[in-house]
Amino acid sequence: MRIDETGIPGTYRVLPEVLSDERGHFYESARHSELTARTGLPFTVRQVNNSVSRKGVLRGVHCNDVPDGASKLVTCVRGAILDVMVDLRVGSPAFGRHEVTRLSADDGVALYLPGSIGHAFLTLEEGTCVNYLLSTEYVPGAMVDLDALDAELDLPWDLTGPPVRSAKDAAAPSLAEVLASGRLPHYSPPPVRGAETP
Repeated sequence: MRIDETGIPGTYRVLPEVLSDERGHFYESARHSELTARTGLPFTVRQVNNSVSRKGVLRGVHCNDVPDGASKLVTCVRGAILDVMVDLRVGSPAFGRHEVTRLSADDGVALYLPGSIGHAFLTLEEGTCVNYLLSTEYVPGAMVDLDALDAELDLPWDLTGPPVRSAKDAAAPSLAEVLASGRLPHYSPPPVRGAETP
């Protein structure tokens, strides 16, 4: 697999080698040693979440309000999504920048992001299932929600009509309101990886 850092420091696209034959396809979604070596952070799975959604569902934007919040590896295991990561770390050189990736069950591309990075997605197919491998267990009250349709975030959803959202996501505050609350995480530079030994 190939692990490429995106334009947001500390976030990565995981691009697997897909092996196909008459039965279908197979790929590795993650390998602990490679993720740890590439990111400089040990990634141990402490919780696994799945969401199943109909077409046109918009989930997020969600992030943890502490810089060491749950890192996650996000994979679409059925259907397809338009996935958006947004840097919400106060003081980050990439604050407010977003990265868009289409994830599907067919390509196996995954995203690795720290919990302090905002995350949202729009489902593109009926019955879409998204899998999240989390490095920590869920802590009630540690989640910050932002309005995924906030004009200041300017996220490229390419909507043909109103999305389907939970009442909680639809009532989420704007970026300006969350900034004023002081609940956004602060940027900490990624760890410096040591020189590789031969």
